[in-house]
Amino acid sequence: MSLNLYIQEGALFIADAHDSSERSFFFDFLLHVKHNPPPQLFLMGDMFDLLVGNVDYGVEQYRPYIDLIDTIAARCEVYYFEGNHDFNLAKVFSHVTVVPIERQPLACRLPDGRACLLLHGDKYGTLLNRCYTKAIRHPKLLSVLNVLDRLFSHAISKKIQNDQRKKNLCKKIEDFATQIQRKLSFYPKTEVIAEGHYHQNVDFTVSSVHYVNFSSFACNQSYFSVQSSPETHFASMQLRSCPSK
Repeated sequence: MSLNLYIQEGALFIADAHDSSERSFFFDFLLHVKHNPPPQLFLMGDMFDLLVGNVDYGVEQYRPYIDLIDTIAARCEVYYFEGNHDFNLAKVFSHVTVVPIERQPLACRLPDGRACLLLHGDKYGTLLNRCYTKAIRHPKLLSVLNVLDRLFSHAISKKIQNDQRKKNLCKKIEDFATQIQRKLSFYPKTEVIAEGHYHQNVDFTVSSVHYVNFSSFACNQSYFSVQSSPETHFASMQLRSCPSK
């Protein structure tokens, strides 16, 4: 397995911001990064409740965010790992390296030399989930949905966003470590796995792999800074200007 990306010390990771009208502090984070650019910024997916490159509503709604992310990408490396709420983004951004689900997990090297896999976290689901994931990203299907969405005053997009706002994003998953241990057989062999999606804010060693699940920024406004430290690879940080939930 070729390791095609070196993660630099001080790189920032943020996952699952699920930005919406009720949770708009992701924009504050981006402003902070714009004025204090790290060497690299990793957006680990589900940064928005709904942003699909082929659907006009989300692209228009989040245009200020898109422009700000592109501005940051002109100052430092920005990697956007597509999630299950934000995908088909290659044409949305001009300067961002977009990593679609087909390229996940992405093999990387941490500052201490360890091999690491990065992904949003929804890659290895059930057969039904994998079929849905592939179908919903098909450009022709999305083009039809976009026409219908515009025809009905964006009712489809608004319904998806309203349903998402009702979810408990901060719910703890019972026996999470056991579930991950069962899932690890699907991943390529590596030393460290870092992903979002589950919103659990935990890290542990399972089957000789250091597994990291990032917290949801929507839950506690936390992000992570890469450290070349024996204690942790990803140090939790807090954007103090953001309100606590």
